[in-house]
Amino acid sequence: MKKHTTLSFLIACFVFSFICSQSNAQSDKAEAGIRAIMEQTQVMGLSVAVVKNNKIIYTHSFGLKDLESNTPLTNDCIFRIASISKSFSATSIMQLAEAKKISLEDDMSKLVGFTIRNPKFPETVITMRMVLSHRSSINDSQGYFTLDAINPAKNPNWAKCYNDYEPGTGYMYCNLNYNMTGTIIEKISGERFDQFVKHHILDPLQLYAGYCVDSLDKSRFASIYEYNTDSAKFIASPAAYAPRREEIANYVLGYSTPIFSPTGGMKISATDLAKYMIMHSRLGKYNGKRIISKKSARQMQTPLSDKENYGLAILKNDKLIAGKTMTGHTGSAYGLYSAMFFQPEEKFGIVVISNGCNPGYTDGFNTVIRKTVNCLYENLIVR
Repeated sequence: MKKHTTLSFLIACFVFSFICSQSNAQSDKAEAGIRAIMEQTQVMGLSVAVVKNNKIIYTHSFGLKDLESNTPLTNDCIFRIASISKSFSATSIMQLAEAKKISLEDDMSKLVGFTIRNPKFPETVITMRMVLSHRSSINDSQGYFTLDAINPAKNPNWAKCYNDYEPGTGYMYCNLNYNMTGTIIEKISGERFDQFVKHHILDPLQLYAGYCVDSLDKSRFASIYEYNTDSAKFIASPAAYAPRREEIANYVLGYSTPIFSPTGGMKISATDLAKYMIMHSRLGKYNGKRIISKKSARQMQTPLSDKENYGLAILKNDKLIAGKTMTGHTGSAYGLYSAMFFQPEEKFGIVVISNGCNPGYTDGFNTVIRKTVNCLYENLIVR
């Protein structure tokens, strides 16, 4: 019996050692591939996280956190992730809908507190669902950093915020949709937008993240750089982390919400974003915490049109990885590019964030982000 136990232990140790060596070899290949991408194309930095079997199996950071000080990027660095932020806003709305405090069919005029109607189709109600799915017929032509843009009492050109087609019949990606969504979260909950997201999503998932710059450790911010193709130089974008203290000091709950940019202002690391991604991949649950119901999660992930394949702040795409229909979202702002995509049936997902890279695109994705995703997939998921 003792010899058998010893032999079993030795075999187990051998198998574990073999698996570890294989894993290390795959990681080495992935890192070599990403470094090659960075050598071929201009990249400031990349932070990545890979999920397999709904568990994070790999995280790593490449390049620089800050060009001026030559500080390397690390896994605990946090980034403004741009439009992936929209899914946090939509998740919050689903929570409120589950609590029966709001319906996705509610009239936006009643929710926001002033008229939200396309003047070309005044009888057609613009609903919360239309806004979340970018099918509201609203556009960003008047800006989206303040609700004044679409408020008839504040902007004489408010009618230009609406397209020529009837609400619900067409699609146009629109940041103003989600800044209004953040406002509605405040009106319904009575909590400031950034605090609602913290209390109802971030804290339950134990994520270090947030919309408010001053609530986070600024030493962890990865500086963001825009790449100028003409000069072939990276230019810092400090506005990405503007604290906007004066505006917050004069904050009006239920109207000033765009200050926090519900449409793009979440700051989070690649690793914590991967944890959040697993929650959506597992239909609303992560690490024993249910954030939204399975029904709500499926609604978010179900496209309202086969043409755009966009659900509620989450889309489907078959161009990112050949032969795979991926679910998630991208982000781009101030020179940053981000991607969070998962394959729920196969239980894998990939997060890639760059704080600055060449802005070239391939198949609708930033080329650096797309190549990095495929490098990670080929070396850490397939093999």
